[in-house]
Amino acid sequence: MERVPWHDLPAAARHAAERHTGQVDKAETADHGVMSRLACTVHARSGRVFIKGTLLDDPSAWVYRHEAQVAGHAPLAPRVLWEVEAGGWLLVGYEYVDGRHPDLAPGSADLGPLVRTLTAMSEASWPESIRKKPLRSRWADFLPEGAPPGLEGRALAHTDMSPLNMLVTAYGELRFLDWALACPAPRWADTAFTVLRLISAGHTPEQAEALAHHVPAYQAAAPADVTTFSQTVRTAWESRERTDPMPHRATLTAAAQAWDAHRALAVHEVGRTSS
Repeated sequence: MERVPWHDLPAAARHAAERHTGQVDKAETADHGVMSRLACTVHARSGRVFIKGTLLDDPSAWVYRHEAQVAGHAPLAPRVLWEVEAGGWLLVGYEYVDGRHPDLAPGSADLGPLVRTLTAMSEASWPESIRKKPLRSRWADFLPEGAPPGLEGRALAHTDMSPLNMLVTAYGELRFLDWALACPAPRWADTAFTVLRLISAGHTPEQAEALAHHVPAYQAAAPADVTTFSQTVRTAWESRERTDPMPHRATLTAAAQAWDAHRALAVHEVGRTSS
């Protein structure tokens, strides 16, 4: 989606936001992400604020409202500061989080904060006042035949565990941004999604799962349910790679294939040993 710079917004929209921020002296458009029509950091009299927005008549405007609602319940998410509708635009102001994107490679010092953050996130329940299709329903077309019900759950899951959605602060705390794809899911789902990101960052499937097992919710998950997850995400991501190829998808699809192959081999070895 083509980004709209802050100063190209209608004056009414900018002035409505400035009633919360004070006069904006400078604005920097975000250089990553594909979903937001407006995504920028403004430098204002009240300090820095991150603003996301879109046209009010945009069919995806509900996503921005949904994200703001979810972020208000999500642990370690930026605080929602305000929401305005003016000049034909919907704008949401978020707490500015100063930090850097983490390094997920083997041996990185950022892996400890990542485990702590995943543990905290796994403990949050989905706010039942917010209606959203759960993960199992989102993946209905990709579930293997006879899949167990283990992908059901009512935890608050982020589901998009890209390191570009993470920031490590100067205090060593890891925060998660961009909750637009959040949905109800098992408590271990975000950790399972992170296994895929760890593999794409250079971990073997065994190394990635060993790290994931430091998160109690993942350690407690039924192995058959995690295997169903790996099978399903592989099928879903292979489908996306075929129908809508993008530069980052090939690496993620390869990670999903490697993890699913590893889990299939483990299941085979267990079956052979027990027989």
